[in-house]
Amino acid sequence: MDVSQYLEIFLDETKEHLQNLNTQILELEQDSENMDTVNEIFRAAHSLKGMAGTMGYKRMQNLTHDMENVFSEVRNGNIKVQPGMIDILFQCLDALEGYLAAIQETSDEGTNDNENLIKALNDILNSKGGSVEAPAKEEAKEEAKAEASGDAKASDAAPASDSKEKWQEIKLTDTEKDLFAKAKEEGQHFYGITVYIQESCILKAARAFLVFKALEERGEILLSKPSTQDIEDEKFEFDFSLIVVSKDSFNNIKEAIKSVSEIEDAFGRELTDADFGGASEASEEKAGEPAEAKEETHVAAAPKAPATTDNAAKAGDKKPVAKPVVNRTVRVDIEKLDVLMNLVSELIIAKNSLVSSTSSDDTKQNSNFNEQIEYLESVTTNLHESVMKVRMVPIESVVSKFPRMIRDMQKSLNKKMELHMSGEETELDRTVVDEIGDPLMHLLRNSADHGLESAEVRKERGKPETGNIYLDAYQDGNNVVIEVRDDGNGIDVEKVREKAISRGTITPEQAENMSDKEIIDLLFLPSFSTKEVVSEISGRGVGLDVVKSKIEALSGEVEVKSKLGEGSTWTVRLPLTLAIIQALMVVVGNEKYAISLGSIQTIEDISPSEIKLVQNKEVIQLRGSVIPIIRLSNVVEVESTKSPEDNLVVVIVKKGDRLAGLVVDELIGQQEIVIKSLGKYISKCKFISGATILGDGEVALILDANALI
Repeated sequence: MDVSQYLEIFLDETKEHLQNLNTQILELEQDSENMDTVNEIFRAAHSLKGMAGTMGYKRMQNLTHDMENVFSEVRNGNIKVQPGMIDILFQCLDALEGYLAAIQETSDEGTNDNENLIKALNDILNSKGGSVEAPAKEEAKEEAKAEASGDAKASDAAPASDSKEKWQEIKLTDTEKDLFAKAKEEGQHFYGITVYIQESCILKAARAFLVFKALEERGEILLSKPSTQDIEDEKFEFDFSLIVVSKDSFNNIKEAIKSVSEIEDAFGRELTDADFGGASEASEEKAGEPAEAKEETHVAAAPKAPATTDNAAKAGDKKPVAKPVVNRTVRVDIEKLDVLMNLVSELIIAKNSLVSSTSSDDTKQNSNFNEQIEYLESVTTNLHESVMKVRMVPIESVVSKFPRMIRDMQKSLNKKMELHMSGEETELDRTVVDEIGDPLMHLLRNSADHGLESAEVRKERGKPETGNIYLDAYQDGNNVVIEVRDDGNGIDVEKVREKAISRGTITPEQAENMSDKEIIDLLFLPSFSTKEVVSEISGRGVGLDVVKSKIEALSGEVEVKSKLGEGSTWTVRLPLTLAIIQALMVVVGNEKYAISLGSIQTIEDISPSEIKLVQNKEVIQLRGSVIPIIRLSNVVEVESTKSPEDNLVVVIVKKGDRLAGLVVDELIGQQEIVIKSLGKYISKCKFISGATILGDGEVALILDANALI
């Protein structure tokens, strides 16, 4: 079977299961007695084992199989969860992530058998006596197989006594006895069958299901041992037993079973009165209530009537009852969504074009047309919002791995620390979520390694010994803000200043005139660190240039606030989407520009007399704040159409807690615009974040207020 077509689904689902396992094992470390967590870990390991087996990844299958064995024993109460066991489980997760990374790169899991982990898992089983029963089960299975595997033909005619014993293991109720009597009257046969699946079979539950399906075409399955639910969950060895009622001959029933691939053999026979406790025994049991029994039999004998036992086969339900939790979701390749988004973008451009073509004065002629335009506008806006919602995913998929990372760092750094997270449900565009994992990991590592002090130092400073790191995410207008903060030492500005001077990054004269914020911003320069020795984990500053460039590539921004001795706060601000935005269209000289509405605070009409100079830079005073102004005509190098005496149109924009006023010649109005990337062509021009096509076909550049500030 070619499984390559399922590789993408396998990768996606494996990531989800590993993410779930990470969370659950952390919870298990906090509460080792919680059986819900144990069951969840067992289920995830079981699912991973099945998926890996299906795809033919044997090493991954073996490791998850042993993890499943350990948790099976924990579920049964034979093993207690110990701290050392948690460490081994996390190592197993790392190994599984290693397999996953290799599969993602090469479609192959590699050659690492992780024998040390498999040995460690088996040691857990052996040290607690968990494996005492396992060989016995194997022996029982082999014995049953040996007894059953005699001569197949002989078993058809007259089965060995072990088969008869096998059926006695299935608990039969009065209902089955009544059905047996009724079936005999109708000329139907009751067959007891044991089915053996090849031990090399990867998907034994699927094979069992195909056996059920084949038998349903020839009769009805009354009972199975183990139950159908256990068979579906693969909680059985390589054999299972059934009671089938059918008008067909036993040979035909057997052939139907053996027609399923990877079925080794099937043995059984027609059941008689003796198998149901004998006629005399049955009549003794029912002697006191013959009439009721007769009526019960009649009801139970209705076609496809459900048996009343717990083990009644549900195979006839065609699985909808057994599987009610079908997710109402569809996995869609992000590239297909990109195509859809592009089409929506073109639709919006077409709508803008129609709007601009109807701006004549003939009101009567245009009224009906305008109604159609408004309708089109409503449809395109709703379509855009719908596509955006499809692309939005919670950032939980990224941040869920951080508690584990902090736990590991706590041990390697020998510091006491705790991670507090909030807002994991905050949603972001999928393309943004895929990219922010590394920057956030850098910030958390820096907080843990360089931000938090050791327990001894914290004690001396009157702080709790356990340091706190906070990761908070929330939506703010058209942006998502993610804050990483700690209650550690904070950034030593003087130390950064000295380091910058000693490296030759700045001169002593420059250092004197720089504010604390400007000094701290030096940390974002490539390979700048205040650490004397760069550790494996990194110091505050290592990788911060990567953080800044990655976040700015996503049209976001990162800034830091710090107070020595109290801690630092790193704020990452990201746009909700990278495709379509609401913008204010403005004119500078004879050129049109767009400014994202999300960064605009207010629009002011300022007279030239209100402009003052501070440190030789133009500022205005507005409602108690001194705001620097930026003349866009100078920035984009065009000549302003306004005379120096005219009032200025100033667009007040905000970046974090900083404001600036952008001076424009005139305003056009608000418009929904499609961002078209200009790629590498203008990468040096930081204040232009892209371009858009206007309704009249003209191209307008989009100004990045963050870069301008």
